Amino acid sequence: MGRVVTVATCALNQWALDFEGNLERIFRSIDIAKSKGARYRLGPELEICGYGCSDHYYESDTLLHSFQVLEKLLESPATQDIICDVGMPVLHRNVRYNCRVIFLNKKILLIRPKISLANGGNYRELRWFTPWSKARHVEEYFLPRIIQEVTGQETVPFGDAVLATKDTCLGAEICEELWAPNSPHIEMGLDGVEIFTNSSGSHHVLRKAHARVDLVNSATAKNGGIYILANQKGCDGDRLYYDGCAMISMNGETVAQGSQFSLDDVEVLVATLDLEDVRSYRAEISSRNLAASKVNPYPRVKVNFALSCPDDVAVPTCMPIQWRHHSPEEEISLGPACWLWDYLRRSKQAGFLLPLSGGIDSSATACIVYSMCHQVCLAVKNGNADVLADARRIVNDETYIPEDPREFCKRVFTTCYMASENSSQDTCNRAKLLAEQIGSYHINLNIDAAVKAVVGIFSVVTGLTPRFSVYGGSSRESLALQNVQARIRMVLAYLFAQLTLWARGMPGGLLVLGSANVDESLRGYLTKYDCSSADINPIGGISKTDLKNFIQYCIENFQLTALRSIMSAPPTAELEPLVDGQVAQTDEKDMGMTYAELSVYGKLRKIAKAGPYSMFCKLISMWKEICTPREVASKVKHFFRMYSVNRHKMTTLTPSYHAENYSPDDNRFDLRPFLYNTSWSWQFRCIDKQVNAL
Repeated sequence: MGRVVTVATCALNQWALDFEGNLERIFRSIDIAKSKGARYRLGPELEICGYGCSDHYYESDTLLHSFQVLEKLLESPATQDIICDVGMPVLHRNVRYNCRVIFLNKKILLIRPKISLANGGNYRELRWFTPWSKARHVEEYFLPRIIQEVTGQETVPFGDAVLATKDTCLGAEICEELWAPNSPHIEMGLDGVEIFTNSSGSHHVLRKAHARVDLVNSATAKNGGIYILANQKGCDGDRLYYDGCAMISMNGETVAQGSQFSLDDVEVLVATLDLEDVRSYRAEISSRNLAASKVNPYPRVKVNFALSCPDDVAVPTCMPIQWRHHSPEEEISLGPACWLWDYLRRSKQAGFLLPLSGGIDSSATACIVYSMCHQVCLAVKNGNADVLADARRIVNDETYIPEDPREFCKRVFTTCYMASENSSQDTCNRAKLLAEQIGSYHINLNIDAAVKAVVGIFSVVTGLTPRFSVYGGSSRESLALQNVQARIRMVLAYLFAQLTLWARGMPGGLLVLGSANVDESLRGYLTKYDCSSADINPIGGISKTDLKNFIQYCIENFQLTALRSIMSAPPTAELEPLVDGQVAQTDEKDMGMTYAELSVYGKLRKIAKAGPYSMFCKLISMWKEICTPREVASKVKHFFRMYSVNRHKMTTLTPSYHAENYSPDDNRFDLRPFLYNTSWSWQFRCIDKQVNAL
């Protein structure tokens, strides 16, 4: 009697529309799964075309090429004698669905469309797909001719069904369905499904991994069963980093854990588990058994195949393990670093350039690049041939082996301190010392000549010379002079990114990195088209508070002692004149609020969906020990005025690594107007009325 099953799941670094590469990675995962004895292999959501195709899903080409890849998989000997579960879009009766295609030995067993679509935050699945709304209903799907020629099938089952093998029953969920309040695994489990599968396209958010793990374990804690989760990993073409964490759970406990961050394009988890453990676990849950006796049964697709072997008494099975979670500082060190590596190798550029100011934000960005170099050297040391090949191509040396992170950093990372007459020697020294410690190729330059030239043009045209406020100028003049400096730094950053390697006699160009944090973007404390305007920004979704903790982590783990003085210095833009040789301008004074307050405003605005009045009502309770209601009202009004005045800047925000659920990224995540009535007259009047009552 077969009772021990061996199943495989995987995390694949798929890339939107990279059908060639996606197919190769799917094949590799199947080969690894079979070599470890697995009889079932699960892959990530929409793995054939890549999850992030966006409006390319509308194109018939995407459907055509997905079926062409499926044809290659079906006809290959590599997919024989293992149930393969792959993801792709499918058009059924002129309606597009997000589907799992499950096949065995050149026969498609079932096409299972997604029932609950992800449509919040970064997800827009309802834009491209329709949810399958016919519960426990199966229809005939007429296969394209290229598939018919391989399978010999004209039609296959399409709909909400489960697979009944010789020894067990399997049911599929797709990503969002695990998070839904009426997850299919609940009633599937009551109907006798013993193995649940979930193919995900789930992205990284700081402190989110535990929620996913808890959901998977809780799915089988009450109902018993085996739960297998696959996930996309890496950057597949936009702001998101899909963070792997493939896992296998049984009866509420994790038995196999995949990595959350790694440079491996293909990671396969295999577990051998005893079905009798599921049956005995369920047997004593009387409430479950009473509910099961009344459940509406699922259509079953019979499969003449077993996941177990007849003689398996002596086969060892997997034991529960304790899931190890990364700290937020580790997540910042690893997630954006892996995202940068994917972006660098897939953009086919030769490295990065960062305007390094000597402040916390640009220093944190530099540390993330340094962490990337660490990850590359570690992957090569562990025998990752893909990473080695990419590193050699990037540095244009076919014999190169990255062994020392500092030496590799010198080849791929250029930092540039752009001084002006308003810059202090302290920030110059901090930037230089940090560059030395991480090994970057460092440039010192002065922008005063360019600033004077630009302002000179204005003076020639108008006959007027603007002055800083400390020299008697108006606030308009002072702000304009600050913005000129900031924008010239952006122009110079791109010039040096294009030509620095040329000047060094090396091929290629550099990607410009931005370093505006999520709180500054929310407040609009940045110059439009300054150094925040870059190719990509690895910290654009991370708060100032988390970045400070990350800097401390780098001091301790990378021994970057230069960061100590950077940590202790007050954040400053250094755009206004020095006073007695010392910096007089600070970020928090300029903003009229602290970074800690900004994080609170951001979470209330986006996550708690609070407008001005609701935010005021929440904060008078949260801050009752430190602020009067009138002070809270003043703070809330100031935040919303500044937020709305500067919202237009979000429309041109550099694509940033998404790490926080209160990100103000206008392009995909935070869809709001950028032309506001900044007086908020009705809303603020409600606040004033409440303040007077209090």
